[in-house]
Amino acid sequence: MQPGNDGAATAGPSSSKPAIEYSRRLTAREAEARRLHKQHICLGNARLALFVVILVLGWKSGTSKGWWPYYALAVAAVAFVLLGIWNGRAVRGKNKANRAANFYRRGLMRIEDRWAGSGETGQDFQVPDHLYAEDLDILGDGSLFQLLCTARTRMGKSRLAQWLLAPAAPREVLERQPGVKELAAKLELREDLAAAGETDHIAADGDKLSNWVKEEIGLNYRRWWPWTLLLSALSIPALVYGFLGHWTPFLIIVAVNGTITFNIRQRLARTFIGSDQACKNLDALACLLRRLEEEHFDAPRLRAFHDALLTGNLKSSECIAKLAKLCQLADSRRNMLVAVLDPALLYSVQVGFALERWKTRFGAGVIAWLDAIGQLEALSSLGAYNFEHPQDPFPEFSVAQAPGFEGQAIGHPLLPASTCVPNDVVLGGSSQVLLVSGSNMSGKSTLLRAVGVNAVLAMTGAPVRARSLRLSPLNIGGAMRLSDSLQKGVSHFYAEISRIRQVVELSKKNHVLFLFDEILQGTNSHDRRVGAEGILRALILNGAIGLVTTHDLALTELQKVFPDRVCNVHFQEKLEAGKLHFDYQLREGVVTTSNGIELMKSVGLEVGEEQY
Repeated sequence: MQPGNDGAATAGPSSSKPAIEYSRRLTAREAEARRLHKQHICLGNARLALFVVILVLGWKSGTSKGWWPYYALAVAAVAFVLLGIWNGRAVRGKNKANRAANFYRRGLMRIEDRWAGSGETGQDFQVPDHLYAEDLDILGDGSLFQLLCTARTRMGKSRLAQWLLAPAAPREVLERQPGVKELAAKLELREDLAAAGETDHIAADGDKLSNWVKEEIGLNYRRWWPWTLLLSALSIPALVYGFLGHWTPFLIIVAVNGTITFNIRQRLARTFIGSDQACKNLDALACLLRRLEEEHFDAPRLRAFHDALLTGNLKSSECIAKLAKLCQLADSRRNMLVAVLDPALLYSVQVGFALERWKTRFGAGVIAWLDAIGQLEALSSLGAYNFEHPQDPFPEFSVAQAPGFEGQAIGHPLLPASTCVPNDVVLGGSSQVLLVSGSNMSGKSTLLRAVGVNAVLAMTGAPVRARSLRLSPLNIGGAMRLSDSLQKGVSHFYAEISRIRQVVELSKKNHVLFLFDEILQGTNSHDRRVGAEGILRALILNGAIGLVTTHDLALTELQKVFPDRVCNVHFQEKLEAGKLHFDYQLREGVVTTSNGIELMKSVGLEVGEEQY
């Protein structure tokens, strides 16, 4: 199993169908974007020419004695406005077509294994000292999250990250799988979700929006809103009356309004600060919700989320659109003219009351809407992966009490399918632990990651990179990429044994799949042998299953200590014409070859048997 190339089943003919469909749609969307761009240029030129005509007609109307220049000027002005509306639609259509083209372009990159380094990394959702996230490349550049994520909202990205970091129980997974399959077939819907709205990314923060909705400001708008509305209405005739020379009524109203605003200024500030932080790109979010509301779903889980988007006589998209308009009104407080009129018209007070009224009326549904769109986007991401990898099957879950993992042709989904070498991996029963030996670069670490990542995919609800996979519910714990920390004063060995202790503790309460790479390499051979035996004894007694890799062949003797639980397997290489060749095939038994000296020579190190 090659590091970087192991364990994925070779892509079959079925994988070409998604690529053909994506390519066809990409060509159509690119053509549409070009057409609308040309239309935008033509309309812009037409508006420029019409503007010149308007200037000429304006000059003519000032010099001509007839009425025709005025009629022509009015017609030209109306045409100028209509062309502006038409041009705006062309620009929005072009942007939407470009987003759709990017959706298919990105999909082709995933199918062709060119996706690494582009797309969302999920770094914002990192959990410090997570038991497997860093070891298995769950988040970050070139990660599983980057491969899977097609979500545009923070809620969808967050939900997908949560699923990857905390695999679900089989019942939950089996409820997700029909939704993933249905969304895989709904290509039009997935395209619309990728292209809806006016922005590429939707920055609305679900957590902040939920907190803002739940926060009690205490504006008491029900009591004061009618009176403040009356004062706002009276300020306009009072201002007109002031221009007639009688300013006293207007000054009294301004004083009263100013006193009201001053008394509730802190509560208003909290309302506006909360909305400013939470209410971003709500128009685009409303577009996504509207598109989901229009869709018909068959999978029970999808139907439940769809139903959650409906609130009484109003749909969630309409409610969010109302909030978007209120937030735009709140933003307009920064306008100089509005700021001048604010004290007299109680503008900020009225907008603050409107926001609180919205929270009272629709706030109870917000959390359910945000959860629904997050889960739908996460399922859509898994659906895209299912559509783009039709050769990857959904896993089966065992009902047996003992933990198990039985995979045929297991491969690593983050690696190019064209160069993969699949391997069968069976964990459980007499092969409760696989002790993997092998030379450098032979594929030991990649095997661990292939097993771990497929377990994560399986318990997320996604297809797996294998011919077949049957497993029991498992918690995953890894010790693979641990390092020392100067800031924390922690050595590599201390970091490793601390992580292993966490995994052992977890195995006392749950079924665990453990993945230990080069176990206890930071200590001497004697302590490594004794320590590894003690660790495996504890994990075996707790019913855990897993893989352990090592360069230290003394550890392979542990099969004799645990003859019915530990199996030795290995990778090996061949030295031909001075070069090492790996076949990356997992074999039974202990490795009998070594390539350390040859690798040192290959990089120019002078090593040999000379005696001094």
